[in-house]
Formats: sequence, structure tokens, C-alpha cells
Amino acid sequence: MSAYIGMTLPVSMWLMKFSTDSLMIAPAAMGAVYALARVWDAVSDPMVGYLSDGTQSPLGRRRSWLFASAVPLAATFIMLWSPPESLEGVMLVVWVATALILWETASTAFYIPYNALGLELTRDYHERTRLFAWRQVIMTSGFAGALSFIYLMRTAEDERSTAFGLSLLIGVIVACVIVLCALRTPESEGHQGRGGDGLLASFRDVARNPHALVLFFVFGLDAFGMGIVSTLSAYIMDDLVGRIDLIEALLAAWMLPQFILVPLWIRYSKRIGKKRLWTLGMLSLVLGFIGMFFLTEGAWMRVFACVLLIGTGTSISAVIAPSIQADVVDFDELRTGQRKEGAYAAVWNFIRKAGMALAVGIGGAALTLGGYDPLAETQPEAVKDAIRYTAGVLPATVFLLGIYVFSGFSLNEAEHAEVVAQIRSRDGE
Repeated sequence: MSAYIGMTLPVSMWLMKFSTDSLMIAPAAMGAVYALARVWDAVSDPMVGYLSDGTQSPLGRRRSWLFASAVPLAATFIMLWSPPESLEGVMLVVWVATALILWETASTAFYIPYNALGLELTRDYHERTRLFAWRQVIMTSGFAGALSFIYLMRTAEDERSTAFGLSLLIGVIVACVIVLCALRTPESEGHQGRGGDGLLASFRDVARNPHALVLFFVFGLDAFGMGIVSTLSAYIMDDLVGRIDLIEALLAAWMLPQFILVPLWIRYSKRIGKKRLWTLGMLSLVLGFIGMFFLTEGAWMRVFACVLLIGTGTSISAVIAPSIQADVVDFDELRTGQRKEGAYAAVWNFIRKAGMALAVGIGGAALTLGGYDPLAETQPEAVKDAIRYTAGVLPATVFLLGIYVFSGFSLNEAEHAEVVAQIRSRDGE
């Protein structure tokens, strides 16, 4: 997963900037490209989730997908960053849109089975938190590759040539790492053949799970809020604060809490519970985004303070959200007798990408309406105000809504223990 992060972060944090400033594609057009990719996700994500649940293979129902996705993921990533220089205008937009859809499809074929595999590795309530906590720590190593990608792109004399070379290198590394890790990861054979009865039936079960509905709604808000800051981070540092040279240090500051604080969340999730801990994480995000609204030119220290708060909230969400999701899948097993981690991971993945796409669309529209000019040395005040409201007030409001909605989530440790006891009694374990 750390290698995969080295691929996805450049897409979420620099592709928009690369497209508007180097490829000269209008921000609103890129927003439309991301929206189109999400429409396709509405088809591909459920199909991959359902097919992954039903796959029967000597390699495992999840690992077989990991092997199959490795090469397409690398090839489409290279395509995304390497449009032919002869293309321009509409044809250039078509190339980027096609490449993004193909890359997202390959990414789905990897990401959904990968997440589903993590959800089924253990049934223990707290062991899951430890599992996803250490996964998050390991993932931070991928951030180093992402930071290197962004730095080299930002300082390149020929950004398009640099993009091709970097995408080729990262693509090869990611493909090799996926294959090697899949070879060494265990998978339970007892879950094969326990998927849903049909595509519609599987997702109908997901929709009827009351705990899942609350969790998915909150995660959608989380994905949108984080998508806003990912999309606009380069514009914040370049056009609002005027210190684009600190963009890599800013991302490192966002990473730092996700590396050094994650072990604390294992302890505090036991002490105060997963729900309270995630709520505190969302409160940290609210405070960080409120601070973004008050940014001015040269206020780089204030940016770093805000990002540390945002990174703290992000680290909690990255650990607790998938742990709770695994608990929700157990509740579904009690009701249906099936193991549909793939279906739940598919909905989770679609919500994640839909939230990010909505953020890109709104961010791009805000820049366009403000009069963003990629060739201007200084952007007009309307653009700066658009960045403040879109990257500050909007996500802060979203996370306040998330705190309110999540207050109604009720699947705690005691209830989960009862769910597991009933499953084991029914299955004769």
C-alpha cells in the first residue's frame, strides 16, 4: 500500500495543477473530467466488489485480483501523465479523461480487493485497530515517494518530460511491489464461496445495514473535506500564501502526525472507544480548516499549524474508519450468513472517489469563477477569497456535519462482542 500511495497522492495533489498550468486545461474542464470518471465508478466499483466476493481461485478470492491489476495499474498511470505533445484543445482533454478513467478502473481492481482482504484478516475488535494503525504507519513511507514526485515536477524545466520519466519509474515499482506483497500475504480459504447471492442482492444488503449507512455518510463527508485540501493545496501555497517552495514541507507536516501519533490511537481507542476517538479527530479537522480561512500572503507558519491539526484528524480517521467498517461487515454476516467485504469495500471506494471528485469539481469551479489565470504572477483577490472559502469554511462545515451525524452511530464494543458470539454459536465454532 505504501507504493500505491506514492502513485495516488500525485494524482490527487498535483494532477490538477499539472493539467491547468502545464497542459493549459481549464480548471472547470478538469472538474468535468473527474466527474465523468466518477460516473464510470458507479458501474465499475460495484462490479469489482461483487466479483471479488464471488471469486474462487487457488490464489485466493482477493489475491488473484491483486496479481491481475498490477500491470494495468502501472500502464495507465504512465498514460495519465504522458499525453502526446501533438494533442491540444478538446483532444487533449479527451486523452486525459480516457487515461484517468482507465487508471481509476485499474485502481479499483486493486484497491477494493486489497481493502476487502484487510477487513477479513481478523475478527477481534481491538486487533483490527492495531492492524490498520500499523498499516497506516507503513503507508507513510509511500509519502516520501509522493513528495519526491511533486518536488521534481515543481522544479522541472520540462514538466511534461519529467512527468513521463517519473510515472514510468513509479509504475514499474508499484507493479513489482503489488506482486511481491500478494505472494507473501495469507488469505483465508474458508471465505471463498460465501459472497452475495447476486449483484443487486449484495448491495441491497449493504443498504439495509443501518450501521453502514451512518458510517458511509460520515466517510463521504470525510472524503470530500480531505479532497478539497488535496485539490487546492498547491494553489494555497502558490497563489494565497506565496510560498510554493514549501509545498513539500507542507505535505511532510501533514504526514508527520500520521507517523508518530498513530500508535497512540491504538491505546486511546481502547480507553475511550472508537466512536469518541474518531469524533475528536473530526474536531481537530474542523479547527484546522477554520484556520485556513484566515490565511494571508506570507503566513506560512499559520499554514503549517493548520496542517498539523488536519494531519492529526486524518491519522485518526485512517486508523479508526476501516476498523469500524470491519465491525459493520460482521453485523452483515450475522444478518445474512455471507462474507461480503468486497461489496462494502466497493461502496467505500466509490464514496471515497466521489467525495474527491466533488471536491475537485467545486475547487475547479471556484477557481474559474474567481478568474484564475495560470499565466498571471499574482492572482486577483477574487481567486484568493475563493480559495479561502473553498479550502476553509466549506470543509470545516462539512466536518461539523460529520460530527453531528456520527453521534447517532451505535455499534460499540459490547454490541460487536454479542454479534460475534451469535455468529460463532450459529456456525458451531
